[in-house]
Amino acid sequence: MSHLLRVESTLTDRYQTTIPELVRESLNLSKRDKITYTVGEDGSVLLSRADESDPVLGGFLSFIAADIRNNPKNIKSISSDLLERAQNLVAGMTLDLEGPLSPEDE
Repeated sequence: MSHLLRVESTLTDRYQTTIPELVRESLNLSKRDKITYTVGEDGSVLLSRADESDPVLGGFLSFIAADIRNNPKNIKSISSDLLERAQNLVAGMTLDLEGPLSPEDE
């Protein structure tokens, strides 16, 4: 495999790294963009900009849309008891999807 660019980055204690600026620019990456790692049989890794389309999710959403269209009688609202139970289960919880993992979550 020929290389156009070769740069290094370091893994932190939490197995995180910063994508070097030259790589970000080459892939036209911005904050919160997704990337894909493809690992070859020889241990090489190809890093690429992720394709935002998800064929599995797309198929599932199409299935749900067709089921709603074909069986509208099956659509029911959530009961107030179930809603209250769910709200009680998550009361006081905070979630930061962009933050680093805590040590116990690794």
